[in-house]
Amino acid sequence: MDEPVLALSTWPADLDLVPLAQDLVSAGVAACVSILPAVQSVYIWQGAVQSEREQQLLIKTTRGQVGALWQALRARHPYDVPEFIVVPIVDGNPEYLDWIRRAVTPRA
Repeated sequence: MDEPVLALSTWPADLDLVPLAQDLVSAGVAACVSILPAVQSVYIWQGAVQSEREQQLLIKTTRGQVGALWQALRARHPYDVPEFIVVPIVDGNPEYLDWIRRAVTPRA
């Protein structure tokens, strides 16, 4: 079976990300998208330290859907260089991990 992974992506704080999350789940590229509001990101950009309020998406998907997920996010992301990081899930509730596998199914 395809292994569950966690994808992370930050977005501007002022965007309503619920429609995006619903689209990702409806399309079958994500089993669940958690939207964490009000994160403060400090980073280097074009040689200067920046500090911005953002939202963090925690996206539960499978390794096989990472490419489709990235395409869906990139098409709608406003940043020049969006954060998109995928980390393996090394352990967890077996029933939950099985649910992710079953829920992530490409849909037309």
